[in-house]
Amino acid sequence: MKIKDLPKSDRPREKLIAKGAENLKDSELLAILLRTGKAGKNVIEIASQILSKYSKKRLLQMTYDDLSKISGIDSAKATTLLAAFELSKRALEVNDTNLPVINTARDAAAQLSDMRDLKKEHFVALYLNAKNQLVHKETISMGTLNANLVHPREVFEPALKHSAAQIIAAHNHPSGDPKPSEDDIELTKRLTDAGKMMGIEIMDHVIVSKNSHFSFKEEKLL
Repeated sequence: MKIKDLPKSDRPREKLIAKGAENLKDSELLAILLRTGKAGKNVIEIASQILSKYSKKRLLQMTYDDLSKISGIDSAKATTLLAAFELSKRALEVNDTNLPVINTARDAAAQLSDMRDLKKEHFVALYLNAKNQLVHKETISMGTLNANLVHPREVFEPALKHSAAQIIAAHNHPSGDPKPSEDDIELTKRLTDAGKMMGIEIMDHVIVSKNSHFSFKEEKLL
């Protein structure tokens, strides 16, 4: 059903005018910003679908590229959303004071607790700003129980995207033993060398297991 086929009282814009923005659902507010739908889906359906997949907080953190990849959001919609989000954050004086600070391997391990019980190796990168605040976390690859192939390009691309100053590499050992393998040591060296060329420091490589963790930095392997 198209928006124009809805009763006027159910159309987001008309509802806002009649009842005030505070009385609209999240999907209706987002629909107003998106303005139009696409073939086969009206704008409210698209807005509802987006909010079912991404939290409002996550949307506020998205970049232009992130938004453009969402079905139903073209360049014009992405820029409109970014402008609205930025204005909202400025009005609320939103800043980075609530971002987690990572100074130690223990701090990093706390951000990786969801990896401890995984049955396969996952390689994750934690991206930090110059204040050691976590600005982004991304799963780079998922491997088998004993192998994980990671290319430096895949690790550093998000760092550039999120203007990270430092990276903490991390992965899990489903075996329960967090000690690094020769492959882990070689990977760390490749990432460190790549980081030096790009001016982005590999701050640490943390390996987590079910009950413990290993830090390359603390063990002076970095």
